Amino acid sequence: MKPAMARFVGTVVLAAALAACGGELDQTFLRDQTPIIPREILFGNPEKISAQISPDGSMISFRAPVNGVMNVWVGPAADPDAATPITHDTGRGIPNYGWAYTGKHIIYVQDLHGDENWRAYSVNLDNGETVDLTPLAGVQARFQETHPDFPDEALIGLNDRDPRLHDLYRVNINTGARELVLRNEGFERFITDSDFNVRFGGRFTRGGAFELHQPSGDSGWELWQSWGLEDSETTFGLFFDETGRTLYMMDSRDRNTAAFVAVDVETGEKTVIAEDPLADFDDVMYHPRDHHIEAVAFYYDRKNWRLLDESLADDFEYLADVADGDFEVTSRSLDDRRWVVQYTMDVSTPRYYLYDRDRGEATFLFSIQPILDEWQLAKMHPVIIESRDGLNLVSYLTLPIWADQNEHGRPQRPVPLVLNPHGGPWWRNFWGLSTTHQWLANRGYAVLSVNFRGSTGFGKEFLNASTGEWAGKMHDDLIDAVRWAVDEGITHPDSVAIMGGSYGGYATLVGMTFTPDDFACGVDIVGPSNIVTLFESFPPYWGPRIERWVARVGGDHRTEEGREFLLSRSPISFVNRISKPLLIGQGSNDPRVNQAESDQIVAAMVEREIPVTYVVFPDEGHGFGRPENKMAFNAVTEAFLSRCLNGKIELIGDDFQGSSITVPAGAEYVPDLAQAIGQ
Repeated sequence: MKPAMARFVGTVVLAAALAACGGELDQTFLRDQTPIIPREILFGNPEKISAQISPDGSMISFRAPVNGVMNVWVGPAADPDAATPITHDTGRGIPNYGWAYTGKHIIYVQDLHGDENWRAYSVNLDNGETVDLTPLAGVQARFQETHPDFPDEALIGLNDRDPRLHDLYRVNINTGARELVLRNEGFERFITDSDFNVRFGGRFTRGGAFELHQPSGDSGWELWQSWGLEDSETTFGLFFDETGRTLYMMDSRDRNTAAFVAVDVETGEKTVIAEDPLADFDDVMYHPRDHHIEAVAFYYDRKNWRLLDESLADDFEYLADVADGDFEVTSRSLDDRRWVVQYTMDVSTPRYYLYDRDRGEATFLFSIQPILDEWQLAKMHPVIIESRDGLNLVSYLTLPIWADQNEHGRPQRPVPLVLNPHGGPWWRNFWGLSTTHQWLANRGYAVLSVNFRGSTGFGKEFLNASTGEWAGKMHDDLIDAVRWAVDEGITHPDSVAIMGGSYGGYATLVGMTFTPDDFACGVDIVGPSNIVTLFESFPPYWGPRIERWVARVGGDHRTEEGREFLLSRSPISFVNRISKPLLIGQGSNDPRVNQAESDQIVAAMVEREIPVTYVVFPDEGHGFGRPENKMAFNAVTEAFLSRCLNGKIELIGDDFQGSSITVPAGAEYVPDLAQAIGQ
C-alpha cells in the first residue's frame, strides 16, 4: 500500500471505529488497523540533508545518496535540482562537510569503519580533484579554524607525533602541504583567533577543574583563568571577535545557569550579553564577517531565540511564519544576504529554505525525507517530571497515534512503554522529529526520553547533582520517570523496556542488574559494562580528559579504593541479577566503548547460562552508521521487543541485505533471527 493511501485508509478506519463504538475508540482495534511504517522509510538514507550556501551565495550544497551511499552534491542556488555529486564515496558515506572560503572547494572528513581516526579531504569544484589533506593512518584530524582572510588554508589538529595530543598545523587545502604551528605539550583543546594565532590552551586538572593558559613571551604558557569542577561543564571559551580583543564565553561562574558573556582579554572585564533563569546558553548567531552578536538561544524544553541585533527583526518576524516548528539559520553567505534556514518539527521531517534578505523571501529547498511526511506521525510532548528529591526532569513523551487521538499525551488505556535514556551522559534530549520515537510509537509503544540529572542545558546545579551518581541518583531519575508514567496511566509497571546507546546502554545494563524488577527487557547499544576497563581503554587522545571523567564519575581507576567504587557501580559486578531478556549491539571498531565491554558481560551471562542475544557489526564503531547495519539491528530490536512487550512487528525479511551483521550468541531468543542469519 502506498504511504498516502495508507494514511487515507487509516483515517477512514479511525472514523469507522469511532462510529461503531458510539464515540468510544477501542485501542486494540485501532492499533491493529494502523498501518506499519516500513523501517526502510524510517531508517534508510535521507533523500537530502545538510544544506549549505557557498561563501559568495551562488551555490547550494547538500548530502544525498549516490548508489545508496551518502555523498556531497553541489548545484546553483537558483536551481538546486541541477546539483550533481562532487564526491564519490562507496563505503560508509560522508558524515560531515563544509565550504572552504575559496568558494570552489568542499572540505569533508571521513574515518575507517567507525574508528574515529578522521581524515580531512578537499575537493576542487573546478576540476573535481580530491586531495587527502591528512594522509596519515591511525591519526585523527580536528578542524580548529578557517577564515575568509586565509581562504586557501585551514588550521588543523593532528595527533601524529603523540597519539594523546593534537599538534596544530597550518594546512594548504589545494596541495595538502602543512606547516607546524604549535607543538602540544599537554592541552586538551585550543582557542584561536581569526589570524590563526593560538590564544589559549585549555586542560582539565586533577579533581576535574579546568584551566585556560595563554602563551607567554618566552614561548611558555601562563595561567589566565581557572574554574573548579562545579563549573567545568558549563564554562568555556567559544570564539574571538574580529579585533581579537574580546573572547566570547559560556560562563556559569557565580550563577547557576550559564550565560553568554564577552570578556576583554586584556583587562579581564566581563559583560553578560544574555542569560536565562531556567536554561544554559545553547547557541549563538553572529555576523559571518565581523562576528558581532546578533541573537542568542536558550533551550529548556524548546529552543528559544533572543534577538539582540534589531536590524534582523524583520527577518526573524518573517521566518517565524514561513513554517511550523523551531527555525535556525544554519548557513550564510559572507555578505549575509542569503541564509539557509532549517525548520525542526515533531510530526514531519526537517525542512530547508533559502532565504533572500534583499527580497525578504524564503524559497523551499527540500524536506529531508519527504516520503515519511506522507505517513501520519505521532506528536512529541514535552513533559516535566519531578524526581524524588525535587529536581525537574525535562522529558519528551510520544504515544501511538491511536492511543493519543486528542493529542493530550495520555492514552485511553495504558500501553507498553520503552524508556530511552540518552548517551553522554553530559548531553541532553531535544524536541523534534525522532525516528526512534516514531518507529516505536508506530509499533504500539509509548516512548519516554528523560533528561536525568547530569544532562546539559539545565544549569550547573542540575548537572553537578550527577557527580558520583552513576547507577545511583542518575538511575533513580529514570525509575522515577517510569513510576510517573505508571501513575499517569500511560503504562503498566510490568510492561516497560529500557533501551539506549553509549551511556544509555550503560543505563540499560544498570536497569537489568540494579533494578531488574522494574523492566521487562533491555536493549543495550555500545554501552559500557565495567567502568574500570572503560577508563583503561579510552582512546589515547582522551587522555587529557581522564581527570574530568574520574572526578565526575567519582572513582579513580588508578587507585585500589577508586577501582572498588567503580566496580560497585558496574553492571559486570551483578550479572547474576539479570533475569529479563537482554539484547546487546556492538561495533567492533568502537574507540570510545571498546568491544570488550560487551564481550565480557555476554561471556559472563553465557557462563551462568543466562539468556542473552549479542549482535556485532565488524565495520562499525560507536553506534551504527551504515544504513544497512542500522536497518539490520533495528529489525532484530523490533522482533525482540515484540516478544517482550507484544508490540506490532514488521518481519525481518531482507533487512539484513548488505549488512555485516553477526550474531555470536543468542540468535534463538529472537523470533526468526536464527533463520535470517542462516543458523
